[in-house]
Amino acid sequence: MNSSPPLDAVYQAVFTLYHNPDPTEKEKASLWLGELQRSVYSWKVADEMLHQKRDLESCYFAAQTMRTKIQLSFHELPTEAHNSLRDSLLEHIGQVNDATNTVIVTQLCLALADLALQMSTWQKPVVDLIGKFGQTNVWPLLEILTVLPEEVNSRLLRLGANRRQEIMQELSSTAPTITEFLKLCLSNGGENPHIHIRILRCFTSWVSIQAITLPDVADNIVVAHAFHILSNQQAVPGVHEAATDCVCALLQCLEDNNNQHALELQLFSGVVSLEEGFHLSVAHEDQEKSMNYCRIFTELAETFLEKIVSEDSSNKPHFAVKILDLVLTCVGHHDYEVAEITFNLWYRLSEEVYQKNSDVLTALFKPYVERLIEALCRHCQMEPDHEGLLEDGDDFADFRMKVSELIKDVVFIVGSSNCFRQMFISLQGTGVTWDSSEAALFIMQAVAKNILPEENDVVPKVVEAILNLPENTHVAVRHTSVLLLGELCEWIERHPQSLEPVLNFLLYCLQQPHQASAAAGSLQSICSACRDHMGIHFTGLVQIIQSLDTFSISNEAAIGLLKGVSVILGQMPPDQIQRAMKEICWIQISPLCQLVENDVKTERGTKTDPALWLDRLAAVFRHTNPHVENGAVHPCQSVITEMWPILSNACTKYQADGRVMERCCRCLRFAVRCVGKQSAHLLEPLVKQIVSLYQRHQHSCFLYLGSILVDEYATEPGCVQGLLDMLQAFLIPTFIILQETNGLKNHPDTVDDLFRLCARFLQRAPVPFLQCPALHSIIQCAVLASTLDHRDANASVMKFFYDLIHCGRNNENQDDFEVRNTLVKGIVRDNGQALVNNLIHACVFCLHSYMLSDVADVIMELMLYDRAAVCQWLELAVKALPTQNSGGSITATHKQLIDFHHSLTRAEGSKAVTHALRDFARLFR
Repeated sequence: MNSSPPLDAVYQAVFTLYHNPDPTEKEKASLWLGELQRSVYSWKVADEMLHQKRDLESCYFAAQTMRTKIQLSFHELPTEAHNSLRDSLLEHIGQVNDATNTVIVTQLCLALADLALQMSTWQKPVVDLIGKFGQTNVWPLLEILTVLPEEVNSRLLRLGANRRQEIMQELSSTAPTITEFLKLCLSNGGENPHIHIRILRCFTSWVSIQAITLPDVADNIVVAHAFHILSNQQAVPGVHEAATDCVCALLQCLEDNNNQHALELQLFSGVVSLEEGFHLSVAHEDQEKSMNYCRIFTELAETFLEKIVSEDSSNKPHFAVKILDLVLTCVGHHDYEVAEITFNLWYRLSEEVYQKNSDVLTALFKPYVERLIEALCRHCQMEPDHEGLLEDGDDFADFRMKVSELIKDVVFIVGSSNCFRQMFISLQGTGVTWDSSEAALFIMQAVAKNILPEENDVVPKVVEAILNLPENTHVAVRHTSVLLLGELCEWIERHPQSLEPVLNFLLYCLQQPHQASAAAGSLQSICSACRDHMGIHFTGLVQIIQSLDTFSISNEAAIGLLKGVSVILGQMPPDQIQRAMKEICWIQISPLCQLVENDVKTERGTKTDPALWLDRLAAVFRHTNPHVENGAVHPCQSVITEMWPILSNACTKYQADGRVMERCCRCLRFAVRCVGKQSAHLLEPLVKQIVSLYQRHQHSCFLYLGSILVDEYATEPGCVQGLLDMLQAFLIPTFIILQETNGLKNHPDTVDDLFRLCARFLQRAPVPFLQCPALHSIIQCAVLASTLDHRDANASVMKFFYDLIHCGRNNENQDDFEVRNTLVKGIVRDNGQALVNNLIHACVFCLHSYMLSDVADVIMELMLYDRAAVCQWLELAVKALPTQNSGGSITATHKQLIDFHHSLTRAEGSKAVTHALRDFARLFR
């Protein structure tokens, strides 16, 4: 946007966005307004619209624009404009009344809060705001005072560690003023629930960042008010929830500062006294309040968890252990959503008990976990009148999956066999309903993998019962039983006499529409676990593969079956492998032939989708891994040679379809990996084809396939030049798309696969690669890409640099060490300063903190190569960084810059470099 648009045009665009029924016009308006918001003109436009207050939509657009501009583009404003912006926002907020839309007020309050945090010249914003609005505009003032502490740690505001510390000191010194103000608000608030909610939220916000400290909490009137609300069954739901948030925030702070003994007892007693409130909420079927109480009880348990699991010399349990009874009371609530709130507590408890590895602790918590599993089993019961199976993605189905994961984590405390046995006993009772049976089987399925394969008491009875399920058994019980058999695959492997009846049962289930996918999954597990016993059943499995499309199974389940059969195939004698693999491959490749040869319209996910058959074929190539003696012909070689022309034709036909090309390349990748260097006769035609296709369609999967070929063949002297020619041919179209505006950002997959390809050259044929004419351009591209914040792409770039530098000092192969060292020395000398500049800039301004360890590896490798040069480059890189941010705050002091330089250049390992980079980056974020 080159100039400020007329205000009427903005109003028209906002009206179109909200009221025009034509989606095309809406989209145009949205794009135009987005462009306006990104422009420097939006500051003035938003301010004028807020002054005019024509309608709700335009005010919301203006307020939201002002908020995002202050949050993301504050650097656009000159320092001298900060005061006028503040005064304008104060004026807008001063005009707020009870009729003003709360969403607009929230945006304006956030805008002012973000301004106060970034504007270092505004010395005492909290005091000023209370002075200005404390008597007249209490509710927007409460909103500002709530969001101000919340925004301190916003990742979007680049305040920097020094400014944040300055703000925290300011907020802490202002805490007594806030406490008095909130006390006054409480006394003047009357019965207005909205004011009570805002008071509680504001207090919670200040406690959460520990601006109001725990010693100030003991006699605080807001805390007492929160507990009073929680004890009152008549409390308005919103107020009850705000009080819950307040108490939970206090408990979280207590967990971080667990030396406050008197406050611990006060809060513990206060929370425990809420048990009656929970029971009343259950009696009145007030689920929201039940969930609130459950949150508080669970938070209290997490607060005391460390003390509960610590052992003293007397071996007496900590007094707080009884909170687990309250939590289990909540788990017993009739609604599973209440129980789910407690899950993180049980995960943490299991982790602590596992780490302590103490028989005393295990015995202490065993009864609690037994009760937990019993309650979860009840929660996993379907409705008695439910017909059919649960649908994937259904909330209850998701809950059951979470239960399964939780039980896998905690079951060691009670013992898997004990749990399995207990569930089996519950199946034997009189009057057991189908839904309770299915739930017990579901819990057994969760722990089955942990049952010792030698178990001969309960498991044989369970397997026998499943194999003899009556025909009229509820479909869900049969389904879970089939899944349970799959989980028992290791037990079946140790009991081969059970294998044939289990296979027959699963084959029968494969032919039942509702059981087919589960049966396919269990068959895959059993094939993989029992591969040594499956040879005699292989003919039957091939017949299953031939009939795959007559079963009601997903393509994912079909691929799983192919994987299981391929694993067995790899164990067979070489002469049988070739024949059987050919048969299995042709079952998949024949429909693909039909699609390639005929002009069939492709429908995704159907049998007309080439990706479906390519995925199946890839599974066969990937999982057929026979042992081949040195010098012997690979039994899969002739099969893959036979498949190549069809795969080649598929690449040609579907060359414009990136999704199908990705599948083709994946299939070819596993084919090459399957037979290794015995695919050499395919190398030349394969390279020729992918280079030709890449010239026309820059699918990054061709680069990835190229890296596989380099990995397999670049150690063969006769192949190196051809592979380098392939790289050179790839580079021309690659650089064209990466040099477009935002090319690196818009094509992260290409960056990822390009530098994976280059890294393979460095690992397999370093000298020829280091001497190739295109290297200078590759390195320049990599230096630019080092600031890319895409996780995989950046990781590949860093791996490329690491391998580049490492191959210059890696002297394991003495034959070419001198040549490599000389070549790398020149590269590092010519590019070192630019690389270090970009790496430091990337760490400070571009990359997520979890990505810095990859950068640290490169910097450490550089220092191991030439520490003295890195010291000089780093000094210049650090001096180039801005010493002030857009709000006028100091980013890094001279001492902090020196300390960073010292800690980085004196580091002896990547971990120390990572810590130094993370600490330094915080100064600018």
